[in-house]
Amino acid sequence: MNKIKLKKMLEAFFIEDIGERDITSDAIFPINEQVRGVFIAKENGVIAGLDIMRTAYQLLDPTIEVHTKFKDGERAKKGEAIAEVLGPVRYILTGERLILNLLQRMSGIATLTKKCVEALNDPTIYICDTRKTVPGLKMLDKYAVTCGGGKNHRFGLYDGIMIKDNHIAYCGSITKAVHAVRERCGHMVKVEVETETQEEVLEAIEAGADVIMFDNRTPEEVREFTKLVPNHIITEASGGITLDNIAMYAHTGVDYISLGFLTHSVKALDICLQVDKGVES
Repeated sequence: MNKIKLKKMLEAFFIEDIGERDITSDAIFPINEQVRGVFIAKENGVIAGLDIMRTAYQLLDPTIEVHTKFKDGERAKKGEAIAEVLGPVRYILTGERLILNLLQRMSGIATLTKKCVEALNDPTIYICDTRKTVPGLKMLDKYAVTCGGGKNHRFGLYDGIMIKDNHIAYCGSITKAVHAVRERCGHMVKVEVETETQEEVLEAIEAGADVIMFDNRTPEEVREFTKLVPNHIITEASGGITLDNIAMYAHTGVDYISLGFLTHSVKALDICLQVDKGVES
């Protein structure tokens, strides 16, 4: 993750959450009261987002020490300590909810991604995400996918061309759409075309697409379509693929499977913070 961007994101998140001050912690805790806090996994899962904990607490109070017990991408078992923090209780608790919100979401994404990779059980096919991320959290969501063993699709509209059905309808054909973007974009930008039929796949090949997506196709159709595509063109399957049926797409010959549900409907991994009083200041 970009550390400068992460810091700015967390600053904005804290301003939104804290406002003028944490009136509960300020009213209850002495300013120098030191505690030990332990972040604990309440269920099995893949951890992602530990840098958020360190960066966030440094923003609140540079004296807070953060000691992580895992690395991003590693599995934690229910009941295991993920990280330990030492410092002023008022700042540790002020940052608790924001840190947990992000850590739980990212670990949930990483865990789900890992489940998909393992369910597919085909090292020749990469699992990747989509642009179906929460606005403002894209960098974190996509980083979490990589922690689970997945790959990133384009980050936004700026770093890759994807010609979809509405683009094709406006231009009149796949060929015209591809030619239009080739005329206006440099050679460093790849062009992906969304297809649904064999005829569209063949037209995308002829038009010079760099990547061809098979949209909402069955495993049998994906298997047949990939046979038509030359090796220098990347293939991708997307749409209608779930954790329950992803194994059916193994050994279809496709290069990537993109899954929107990795980020748009993920279940957060249950993680909590437990604080012990009595640490010497």
